[in-house]
Amino acid sequence: MDKMGIIALLIGLVLIAIGAYAIWIFLPDVITAVKGLIGIVVLVAGLMALVFGVLIIKE
Repeated sequence: MDKMGIIALLIGLVLIAIGAYAIWIFLPDVITAVKGLIGIVVLVAGLMALVFGVLIIKE
């Protein structure tokens, strides 16, 4: 490995540690955000199924 690979590896490990600590500190907010994101994903999947169904019916 060259120097840039080692530096990128170390920066990645530090960012993972900081992110995990932030998730632990703000856990209730993270849970709320994940619930909201799940709702958004379900909504988008429903919209895609609706559009797909309309396109199939038109043929």
